[in-house]
Amino acid sequence: MKFSATADKGSTLKRGWVNEMEPIDCCALAIEMGCEYVARSFSGDIKQLVPLLKGAIAHHGTAVVDVVSPCVTFNNHEGSTKSLKYARDHEEPLHGIDFVPYYEQIKVDYEPGTVQEIELHDGSRLLLKKLARDYDPTNKAAALAMLEEARRNKLFLTGLIYHNPQRSPNLGEQMNLTDEPLALLPDERLRPPAEAMEKLMAMYR
Repeated sequence: MKFSATADKGSTLKRGWVNEMEPIDCCALAIEMGCEYVARSFSGDIKQLVPLLKGAIAHHGTAVVDVVSPCVTFNNHEGSTKSLKYARDHEEPLHGIDFVPYYEQIKVDYEPGTVQEIELHDGSRLLLKKLARDYDPTNKAAALAMLEEARRNKLFLTGLIYHNPQRSPNLGEQMNLTDEPLALLPDERLRPPAEAMEKLMAMYR
């Protein structure tokens, strides 16, 4: 049985196995772990997704963008007798050609604050809820409560879920790292001097 950590409880594999575990909400987990920029979007909603990705790139610190994207190669996993690996291990192929069936990209365009139902390629349905324009993403407690409510209602909230404008120092700032790429620094700047190494070793004697 191979379910992802985000698979819904009650979802089934093609062999009929049922997932009995509660799913992990990536966005809620990121907020709980201290991430200061957390968003979710749908791969077919480019107008929403692109600005969220730009915001994540511009954020100085850890940013998490959870992108809901339909998979056209479902069940192509280790242990499946229908997987590409199984076929290659048990056949003598003439050519190493991979094939993924073509599906039209699922695109959506709907107003903030509304719910949109979409049908995926396998016939299953997904409910997306776009956050309203007046939603305040700086309220951490409200963001977590809203994610929990969405989980109970089987909704995928999309938009900027949480952002802390009073950001904490990121790892580079905390460690006082240089802005120059390490690969471009000369050895004398990468290696500590002998005195520093002696001082360090003395601490362990």
